[in-house]
Amino acid sequence: MTQTTWNPPDLRGRVAVVAGATRGAGRGIAVSLGEAGATVYCTGRSVRGRPATGHRPETIDETAELVTAAGGRGTAVRVDHTEPDDVRALFERVRHEQNGRLDLLVNDVWGGDALAQWGVPFWEHSLEDGLLMQRRAVWSHAITSHFGVPLMAARGTGLVIEITDGVDYDFRGSLYYSLAKISAIHLAQAMAADLREHGAAGVTALAVSPGFLRSEEMLERFGVTEANWRDGAKVDPHFIASETPLYVGRAVACLAADPAVAAKAGRAFMSGDLAEEYGFRDADGSQPNWTRYFAEHVARGEPSA
Repeated sequence: MTQTTWNPPDLRGRVAVVAGATRGAGRGIAVSLGEAGATVYCTGRSVRGRPATGHRPETIDETAELVTAAGGRGTAVRVDHTEPDDVRALFERVRHEQNGRLDLLVNDVWGGDALAQWGVPFWEHSLEDGLLMQRRAVWSHAITSHFGVPLMAARGTGLVIEITDGVDYDFRGSLYYSLAKISAIHLAQAMAADLREHGAAGVTALAVSPGFLRSEEMLERFGVTEANWRDGAKVDPHFIASETPLYVGRAVACLAADPAVAAKAGRAFMSGDLAEEYGFRDADGSQPNWTRYFAEHVARGEPSA
């Protein structure tokens, strides 16, 4: 994963769980936390020798190694976040190994790329796939927070971040996809309300969305590498405004270090907007802002190809 110089915040001594750290945004977040010196539990289903997602080769073991190489302490833990017993065991391990400390929980479990159908009405979409998407991308987040947040509440401090797509409640082109991504935003809003109303206001919940994410799978889909990614704009001109997974990772690291992060409770933020607020840049030194680009180009109906 290409990196350029940036000044990461100091998260040494902080303990994080990144749920869904195998690839994409999850891996970028875990590595960025490693750059800041954090201890990061990298969870997911794909482990070395036992990939769980079709043709994808990435594993949580590799992510944990990248975290350690970046300056943090990475630990890979195989967890199926749709299974409560798996998740309970994860946080019992964190409690035991870290003396009850958990500073940051990132809910990034997705697993819906192969399940979403586009260009069809919801009644023609596979019901089985649509419901499985909710299990993977919504239930898993609720289960993970159910077992993780009590560690934070017991200490009166912590941050929960829901990773999603977009920051509003607008339709995203496919009912089941839209339902999953909007649910993540509302989970953050509802958790923030519960935390505030039940005496745990020291724990903050919010949502973060990357822009046009230049993930491993997206690079393959466009037939490019990180070295020549701009050639992908020949396939889709909007690709020129894309960002690496490290970009949203750096947003998460900055939020985790912000002493005033509680003011953001219950809200949703784009990585590009956070980059401008906190002053960080992407791995190539750029500072893309998908919010602005979308308003100026995509929302006006400019063709993608």
